[in-house]
Amino acid sequence: MSSIGTRLLNSLRSVERPGDFCVGGIREIFMPTIDVDGVGRLAFPVLPVQAEQLVAIAETAPFGRGEETVVDREVRRTWQVDSAKVQIAGRHWDKTLAGLVADMARRLGVGEPVAADFYKLLVYDTGSFFVDHRDTEKVAGMFATLVLVLPSAHSGGELVVKHLGREVVLDARPEEPSEIGFAAFYADCVHELRPVKTGCRLALVYNLRFVGRSRALKAPDYRAEHGRVVELLRNWASAEDEPDKLIVPLEHVYTPAELSFSALKGADAGVASVLVKAAAEAYCDLHLALVSIEEGGSAEHSTYYGRRRWGRCEDEEFEVAEIFHRTLILSEWRRPDGGEAGFDDFPFTEDELCPPDAFENLAPDEQHFHEATGNEGASFERTYRRAGFVLWPTARRFAVLNQAGLGTTLPYLEDLTVRWETSNASIQSPLWREADELSRHMLRSWPRSSRRADDDAAAGRMLDLQIRLGNAGRIDALLAELSAEGHYAALDNGAIVRAAALLPAARATELLIRIVSRNASAHLTACGDLLTRCVAAPAGLTLEQIGQALIDAMPGDPTTQQQVDVSRPAPVKPGFVVDLLTATSRIDAGLAARAIQHLMAWPKTYKPDDVLVPAALAIAKLEERRAWPAVARLREAALDHLRRRVALPLEAPRDWTRTNPLKCTCGDCRGLGAFLTAPDQQQWRLKAVQDRRTHVEQRVRSATCDLDLTTERRGSPHTLVATKNQASYERRARQRRQDLEHISALGG
Repeated sequence: MSSIGTRLLNSLRSVERPGDFCVGGIREIFMPTIDVDGVGRLAFPVLPVQAEQLVAIAETAPFGRGEETVVDREVRRTWQVDSAKVQIAGRHWDKTLAGLVADMARRLGVGEPVAADFYKLLVYDTGSFFVDHRDTEKVAGMFATLVLVLPSAHSGGELVVKHLGREVVLDARPEEPSEIGFAAFYADCVHELRPVKTGCRLALVYNLRFVGRSRALKAPDYRAEHGRVVELLRNWASAEDEPDKLIVPLEHVYTPAELSFSALKGADAGVASVLVKAAAEAYCDLHLALVSIEEGGSAEHSTYYGRRRWGRCEDEEFEVAEIFHRTLILSEWRRPDGGEAGFDDFPFTEDELCPPDAFENLAPDEQHFHEATGNEGASFERTYRRAGFVLWPTARRFAVLNQAGLGTTLPYLEDLTVRWETSNASIQSPLWREADELSRHMLRSWPRSSRRADDDAAAGRMLDLQIRLGNAGRIDALLAELSAEGHYAALDNGAIVRAAALLPAARATELLIRIVSRNASAHLTACGDLLTRCVAAPAGLTLEQIGQALIDAMPGDPTTQQQVDVSRPAPVKPGFVVDLLTATSRIDAGLAARAIQHLMAWPKTYKPDDVLVPAALAIAKLEERRAWPAVARLREAALDHLRRRVALPLEAPRDWTRTNPLKCTCGDCRGLGAFLTAPDQQQWRLKAVQDRRTHVEQRVRSATCDLDLTTERRGSPHTLVATKNQASYERRARQRRQDLEHISALGG
């Protein structure tokens, strides 16, 4: 374990006892019935007319000053109704109150039985308040105060509790009639109630005391631990050979639904009270997270359960033999303020655990064994889960965030960018520098693979963010280290052109040449689109050099060309030819002539029917491009190809003679071949077992014979029936009609 981790763990182990000095929140409960003498039963939310009636029958609340009890409206402006005038009942109330008191005691770090004595009903109308004060011990064994805020329409009236330099603001206003606000704090804590701005705040006040004893108990004092933790955390950011983050597993078990700082139990709550304040003072980020270790590997039958019994596969029959893979993940992130951090899953390493052996000797939360199947032996999968505190120096935040991958860092960088844009700050501002630092970490660990999914838009998003930031340095690095090295897709083109406009023209030209040269073999259509976008963007680029780089990188002879990428290149699409000739013609007629010359030189790569004719038809619809010499040459090449095919004779068969394209020399295929060339035979029958019939069917379909095949299922074996048709002639006739339409469309 790291030295920082060792010292942190030692400091936290000396926490006196669990719990915090105050707790609070809002909870949905079975509401009690509350009857007040002179007012009647209260409605929830409390009606304004009832609030006025309560003030009318209440008395001004005093407060203690030394040994005196005084009334001073400058110190406390509150109304109180004595407990003798208030009757609280309800079928579920006793059980509800007992559960609430037990939970408050646990969160305050008290493990002994606790009772709650109703003290008074407090009424805070508009303008009411109570300045800083401490509660006095009203009964033997009292150690804390419990305040229950009833549903009523009001604003303001926040409770502020202070202890040993910490200050907690509790706004326990219920939003629903079935909710109640609560706050519990040690009696020795200074607290105040801020002024009620509108409406009326009603609160039931209880004294919390120990049952059967009268010992004094004060709020936890962790000042010594706090000081040690703050000091070592402050030194962490500049320490060398220390992990970027540390994980302190919790003692208790929490589900994702329970995981929050406010719900921590026992010693976990005590440690949290130290870490939350210390992390803030030492410029560290603190979170709660679910810590998971997932393992898998081979299994074997245990010595005790040497064989399967009763034909069943039970986990007890197996034991782990060898671990093949191990995944360590942090998930379900929570912030101290109760919100979600918005992080994806994080990886972690064992040296970041405090202690590193925190998961040793634990029983797995889940474990599954699988029987051997086929060539694979028995296997197992198991998962260990614990909640933990996760913290890191704020100075290392971006290095830690970067561990989570692009799913976390890209949204975070986008948020930084938006905040910088809306602040109208310069590139010297802290927000811009944070965005630049995070970008540096992201680029350093960016996946360099050239095998990208078609919908992977991460690189384009990253470039767009750098454009918005005006970060020319990161733009240059992204284009040089990613796009120009094969991490490229058509989705990036818009961002690449916009990004290039922020670089010096010579450098932008150099990078675009490298991008085209490196990626044309695998992304020819995308590179054609990129060249077209460059022509449309007046950025001072040397376009002829970029266009020539694309021509040089275009595929040529399919039997001799060398591919940069080992994957099979995609076939050339007509859209590429349209983009190529459009862009090069706009750049320079000589460049366009070289482009069309290359296209004409390799008909097996740029096939007339698949590429050139469709491209010529597409360009023919664009009136302004028809006069370009390269386009005119493409049109003439397409017309020549179509006219040569139209000139071929086309006549329907006069008899049943058909071409025999079969290459197989087996007896069945030879018989079928003889049938195909026979002028007086229309049908052929093969009565044979299924394997022979299937063989003939496959050969007919792969050779595209002019035959219709059916199977007669009478008798055994069945009979394959081949009937001659005019499929070849009909295909040529359809082709002839299409060729004539295309010739007309091309103006021929």
